[in-house]
Amino acid sequence: MTHPLMEVDGAGLSEQDRRDLIRGVLERIGDKWSVVVICQLGDSTRRFNELRRMSEPITQRMLSATLRGLERDGLVTRTVFDTKPPRVDYALTPRGHTLLEIVRTLAGWAEDNAAGILHSRTAFDAR
Repeated sequence: MTHPLMEVDGAGLSEQDRRDLIRGVLERIGDKWSVVVICQLGDSTRRFNELRRMSEPITQRMLSATLRGLERDGLVTRTVFDTKPPRVDYALTPRGHTLLEIVRTLAGWAEDNAAGILHSRTAFDAR
């Protein structure tokens, strides 16, 4: 079985373009606000203002940009309802849910190792 990116290579994606794509994906998911939004969408669909309140101190502009990037990468869906006022819901896609599993594992690792990291930082800063 070939890797999906290898199939894309056959369709004309150069090795450099492939590396740039992977780097861009890692930048997106390594971004502070993307991880926060992915976690906030993990359990249910959310509206914009709900996400903003849950993700404070994120700005409206940063949340909009983060959601657009996650939607562009196929991690989040945006559904607009024709109501007065218009309602917009955001939810994780199946691909977003697979990333959520990884993010939650990483958060658990950070929690499990927080005390040791604090100790290491204190020792380092004391030098």
